[in-house]
Amino acid sequence: MRLSGKNAIVTGAARGLGASIAADLAREGARVMLCDILEDQGRDVARAIGESAMFRRLDVTQSSEWADAVAEAEAAFGSVDVLVSNAALIEQVPFDEVTEELFKSIFAVNALGTFLGMKAVVPAMRRAGGGSIVNISSTAGVHSSGGLAYTGSKFAVTGLTKTGAHMLGPEKIRINSVHPGWMKTPQTEVVPREWVASLLPLRTIMDTAEVAKLVSFLASDDSSMITGSEYLIDAGSLLMGARDIVDRMAEHM
Repeated sequence: MRLSGKNAIVTGAARGLGASIAADLAREGARVMLCDILEDQGRDVARAIGESAMFRRLDVTQSSEWADAVAEAEAAFGSVDVLVSNAALIEQVPFDEVTEELFKSIFAVNALGTFLGMKAVVPAMRRAGGGSIVNISSTAGVHSSGGLAYTGSKFAVTGLTKTGAHMLGPEKIRINSVHPGWMKTPQTEVVPREWVASLLPLRTIMDTAEVAKLVSFLASDDSSMITGSEYLIDAGSLLMGARDIVDRMAEHM
């Protein structure tokens, strides 16, 4: 219960990683506002978590909706101590198929949405005497491992995290980024998971609950001296490269 007394907002919380994060924060003692544009699914997740959870519809690209969500959370809980910006769009299309409209939509959710969330919660965190912001980036935020717009937007999240941490550190507001690799989510069901697992050094694909535990740690006072840091949790996927090629050659010799 290391988050007892903490109050959190989690975006993209209606399914997948966001739902796991919200559940783990609550399990650790936090009260949680789940936010998403998927209203029915979001309410179902909040009900499953229990009395410590509530749901609110939030389009992360709209600053006015952010202001209303933070105000409601602060009124309901008394403070906002934690923000987990998890809402994201993903694209995997060839270079020539990345249109201006697609690029803007990806950046609007992934980068602008992260920025607006940080802007919205900082005044509440100042009133609370500090706080922790955890921005969900990706392995694509440190390495070219995704689509063009997606990777660009996740690099932007990494930059927002580091610069925000530098600027807000004196006010006891910590900001860190989490960079998951392949996870068992609805979005990855279209790819053969056993094949993906065979490519990873740990030979397994993560469950979202494993990433959620890392987020809860960064949200808690156990990480009080950590800010501006990148946390890779990827079953070793970014170790793939020349060493991996040598290993695979050896398997067939």
